[in-house]
Amino acid sequence: MTSKERADLRAQANTLDTILIVGKGGISETLVQETEKLLDVRELVKGRVLESAMLTAREASDALCRATGAEGIQVVGSKFVIYRKSDKPKEEKKPAAKPAKVKVKKINPVKAGIHARKMKAKEDRKKRDQYFHDAAVKAAIEKRKQANR
Repeated sequence: MTSKERADLRAQANTLDTILIVGKGGISETLVQETEKLLDVRELVKGRVLESAMLTAREASDALCRATGAEGIQVVGSKFVIYRKSDKPKEEKKPAAKPAKVKVKKINPVKAGIHARKMKAKEDRKKRDQYFHDAAVKAAIEKRKQANR
């Protein structure tokens, strides 16, 4: 594994939650089996060694790597990250397609109030203009009737 690949995996591991915990029982057969399952599903596993365990994080990481055929990616303090390429095809590992997110437009209540007032004012202007237009037409008709008499 190249150093660039290892650096990329370390970057991916930053956001992972610690899902593997080595307790005072140390590296048992059940822990190895659980690690195998996790590596098959996730490929990249972040673990932690409790203080009650008589192992360092480096020792636990090396022992799990030997038992599972994984590679140690990083050891920092009591945490470690191991990686093993999964045998499953990429399509199987991908989660089911999520439904498309409906983009919800955030509404600013202040701007919404301003917009509502502007629309009301526009509507009032339209009504007023229509009223004066009708009044002007009515006056013109009356004037014509007066002129024709």
